[in-house]
Amino acid sequence: GMWKVVPDLNHAGDRLQAVVHLDCFLHGAHLIGAPEEDEFIPHGMKHSDNLDIFPTFYVNKYADHHSNEIAF
Repeated sequence: GMWKVVPDLNHAGDRLQAVVHLDCFLHGAHLIGAPEEDEFIPHGMKHSDNLDIFPTFYVNKYADHHSNEIAF
């Protein structure tokens, strides 16, 4: 069940960033940070640092009953 996703990067290897209007969102996603194979999760990590710490994420397509409408 879960898909693995990575952020988009530019030619310099930096994450692409953009401002997206709230009307453009179809549905929220439940992202679960995926550490590298030999990497440990920092002990004092805050939930607000997830997008900066993890290089890849799992998308939980079973997070709610509406996910199947756009996932399949």
